[in-house]
Amino acid sequence: MKEGKISSEQLKSLIFSKIKSFNKDILVKPSIGEDCAVIDYGDYACVLSTDPITGAQKGAGTLAVHISCNDIASNGVKPIALMITIMVPPNSTEEDIERIMQEACEAAAELEVDIIGGHTEVTSAVNRPIISTTAIGKILKEKLITSAGAKLGDYVVLTKWAGLEGTAIIAADKEDELKSWLSADEISEAKTFMKNISVVKEGVLSAEFGVNSMHDVTEGGVLGAMWEIAESANSGIEVYIEDISVHPITLKICQKYNISPYKLISSGCMVITTPRGKELVKHLTNNKIKASIIGKITDGERCIIQNNHRLVLAPPDVDDLFKISYALT
Repeated sequence: MKEGKISSEQLKSLIFSKIKSFNKDILVKPSIGEDCAVIDYGDYACVLSTDPITGAQKGAGTLAVHISCNDIASNGVKPIALMITIMVPPNSTEEDIERIMQEACEAAAELEVDIIGGHTEVTSAVNRPIISTTAIGKILKEKLITSAGAKLGDYVVLTKWAGLEGTAIIAADKEDELKSWLSADEISEAKTFMKNISVVKEGVLSAEFGVNSMHDVTEGGVLGAMWEIAESANSGIEVYIEDISVHPITLKICQKYNISPYKLISSGCMVITTPRGKELVKHLTNNKIKASIIGKITDGERCIIQNNHRLVLAPPDVDDLFKISYALT
């Protein structure tokens, strides 16, 4: 099988088809494009999400915290707690574990999220550190936002730059290779993209503004997230690819490795749908979050519009990050 997330069709046939429902208190169940599970607790809903870090070496503890908390934010929820599992191979050192945990604790402190438990193990079942986190939040049920809430005519807004996370990971893990391609200042700047990985702020701000759906951009990149939000809403979508912001350093890195910034892992970006696209962009910009309209929800096909041509928007495939194979070195 290909490395990376399994395909949407594999998820449906191998995973979702096996899951049975037993409790009426489960408000949101597993589905394509849905970031979190939601459990009914009276007036409130408990929101949970879990994710592993497998494709990064440096900064993995930081990423592990943010990816799960970002999922929670896509429901308009500020995360309150986190559980973390760390599994490392036998050739690891105590310093490796301490570094991962220090990174995780610093990221959790930035978000004011409590780490409340987890598991740590040395095992020959892995050949590099694997970190998995589960984030927990709560929200009044009436304020809950899901990925499936996109409505016909909604504008699609993207925060920050496509390929944000992938750029930071590649710059950190492939620095020596990049020295002949990027300047020292460019490599240093690319590493700082890790500071922009959280989408908790825009998630909460957008929920307060009033939006129909949100979906944080992870594996599969911006194009993958666009397809998933349309799939979740059972709708069509138009993607204006020329309006997707890409940082010049990301473009250079993608050119070197012959990968696409639009299919590169992009934690730090949020896809948001609302009928008031321009107003939301202004609201986010006023709060120092870069945002732009990059598409629209339709009742037609799922397509990319580029140079006035309509191209098919395909389901997400293996993230372009894995094409570099750096994670196996």
